[in-house]
Amino acid sequence: MTPQTPAVLPDRADVVIIGAGHNGLVSAVLLARAGLDVVVLEADQTLGGATRTEHPFPRVPGLGQSTGSYLLGLMPPELLRTLDIDIPVLRRDPHYFLPTPGGPGAPYLLFGSDREATRAQMQKFFSPRDIAADEALQVEIAALRADLAPAWLEEPESVEQVADRHIRPQLQSTFIDLVRGSVADYLSRFGFKSELLVSMYAVTDGLSGLNAGPDDPGTGHNFLVHNMCRLPGADGTWMIAQGGMGTVSRAFADAARAAGARILTGTPVSAVTVDGGAASGVVLADGRQLAARVVLGSCDPYRLMSLVPDGALPKDLTSRMNAVKRTGTTLKLNLALTDLPRFSCLPEGAPSPFGSTIHLLPGSAGLAGLAEADSPMAALRAMWADVQAGRLPEEPTIEWYLHTTVDESLRDDAGHHSSALFVQSVPYSLDGTTWDEALPGFVDKLLAICDRYAPGTSALVADMMPLTPPGIEERFGITGGHIHHVDNTVAFDARMPYATGLDGLYAGSAGTHPAGSVIGAAGHNVARRILTDLGI
Repeated sequence: MTPQTPAVLPDRADVVIIGAGHNGLVSAVLLARAGLDVVVLEADQTLGGATRTEHPFPRVPGLGQSTGSYLLGLMPPELLRTLDIDIPVLRRDPHYFLPTPGGPGAPYLLFGSDREATRAQMQKFFSPRDIAADEALQVEIAALRADLAPAWLEEPESVEQVADRHIRPQLQSTFIDLVRGSVADYLSRFGFKSELLVSMYAVTDGLSGLNAGPDDPGTGHNFLVHNMCRLPGADGTWMIAQGGMGTVSRAFADAARAAGARILTGTPVSAVTVDGGAASGVVLADGRQLAARVVLGSCDPYRLMSLVPDGALPKDLTSRMNAVKRTGTTLKLNLALTDLPRFSCLPEGAPSPFGSTIHLLPGSAGLAGLAEADSPMAALRAMWADVQAGRLPEEPTIEWYLHTTVDESLRDDAGHHSSALFVQSVPYSLDGTTWDEALPGFVDKLLAICDRYAPGTSALVADMMPLTPPGIEERFGITGGHIHHVDNTVAFDARMPYATGLDGLYAGSAGTHPAGSVIGAAGHNVARRILTDLGI
């Protein structure tokens, strides 16, 4: 998606938005519909930030891929109704696949809408205790999800205030402990017998995108965030945006333009100007200036802070935000495949696992009886210790995606499949080496892990596009390559505030309330705050 850039930059606007990520585009829709003159400035030639669909494979140029974000789950349905925008989504069924590296008859788990089939698999391969624990977990999370939902479209409050206002009394202490505590402690309450199931939930919901290990405070908040899926038909699961994640950004950009907003790509901002103690506009990298009543940073908070003259922001804000600054610890390996992998543990006639989140977890070989292995949770802790020491873990956790069986619109004429490995955790900087030196060998290791579960997968790779944490930083313009901008261990009013404390300067990205992911609530909430402050 590369919209044509207008030839002429206006001299002034009511609102200038820095960055055309999905939150900035949501803000542009709402502010322009309120009658304000809105200009959105995007440094890249492509809209959407990390929410984009690309054709990134030189050897397979017709194959589409969501190169950054890859699923739509957390966007509030109330937001889409407010915007009067419909985003076509596709249900993943099954939505989770937990394979083991054995042959036919080896344990596996396919979570889908057929709950009886899921129970039967858990009964066969796990235990009645795991069934009871899983059902208790799902009931409690569903209650918390329903209670917390309204808070995501409001100004942030403290954890305790949110509990008092939104959470049913019998779950308030549970909610506070979850948000402030660790995912390991939360999951231990339910009495799972299988550590592999605990590890699966800890990784996919508790650790996803975090610079943290399973025992760290705040990982429980990330777990709750990742279970806030409320889109129609989702049933608490994540969905596929038809046409890739660029569909989301395109829908918002079209609505913003229809409301009168101007969106300029290839237009990086180099500074925010401040006059008389208030933000007064921006300076572009080429020296041009744009005056504005309001400057809204839809870029990450650290990028926004770097654009503001020293001393212009309140010292307590800069000190607080710098104290929670973290680098990214995720790697994404985008893949073009000539055919579908075949998982050795799946019997003939099993439902297709593609479209689901495929969990390749340390310790699964032990469940299959193939090897003596560390317990899955011990493996997670060892992985995090490696990352903290700057080492690439011997066996990282991998979430494997292959969406082209569900969304065939992304496939090329030759029938290739787009796939991706989402790898957690890796260091931003490596001790004793560089990513340029280490990446080829690490990619080989990742594909060898895939071969263990689905023999021959590495031979199906026609092309690839790896994104290390520094690569994520460079490609999507996110400080430190942190996909959540601000670590999701930081919750509610402890994140970057919408009103920065410098008159006329606002923040509205994944680094603000409610959390990092493709949500759009931040763009809605900061727009509402701006309109209130302007008396509109």
